[in-house]
Amino acid sequence: MSELRPEAPLANGDLRAPWAAGRVPVSPVPRWARIAAHAVPFTILPSGLWRMGVMLAIPGFGTAEARDHGAGLDLYLMLLFVISEALGLLTLGLVHPWGEAVPRWIPLLGGRRIRPLAAVVPAALGALASTGVVYYFFLSILFAGFPAGHTTTEEVILTVCYLPLLAWGPLLGSVTYAYYRRRTSRQGQHTPTPSP
Repeated sequence: MSELRPEAPLANGDLRAPWAAGRVPVSPVPRWARIAAHAVPFTILPSGLWRMGVMLAIPGFGTAEARDHGAGLDLYLMLLFVISEALGLLTLGLVHPWGEAVPRWIPLLGGRRIRPLAAVVPAALGALASTGVVYYFFLSILFAGFPAGHTTTEEVILTVCYLPLLAWGPLLGSVTYAYYRRRTSRQGQHTPTPSP
């Protein structure tokens, strides 16, 4: 096979070669870690959809008082949805090359190697924080019950939508551990080729 050169992607018949170059992590990512990382945004999504149900005043989503809300609650719920999904999507950086080197298109930082602890520390703190908050929420409901004003239907919908969040922290923690192991092993010490 001929050597890949930027000027000759058609010569070897592979149109994807230039695109794929630099998009493969230096050390192979375990399959379970890739699946776990891709699962994280989907564990957050149902709670965000529940928040949208409250914003849209859909019966069964939130209490009657919450459905008769103002613009302030709408803004809060929308920001909470967007920020939590964005944090969930950042988990993908732990299994993709853009979590090892800053993509070249980012001004001033493009092409620089990301130190492992620069990703591991925030990810580990995020795993602990999300686990703590979500488990506290469910334990408080388990021992103290739902706040007054919720119907049985609202309680069931809220529980079903928030239940997947129990997996967010443990999934993020396990993917963070896999990232740390992969990046600090001997073979993971090489500088990855950043995305163009």
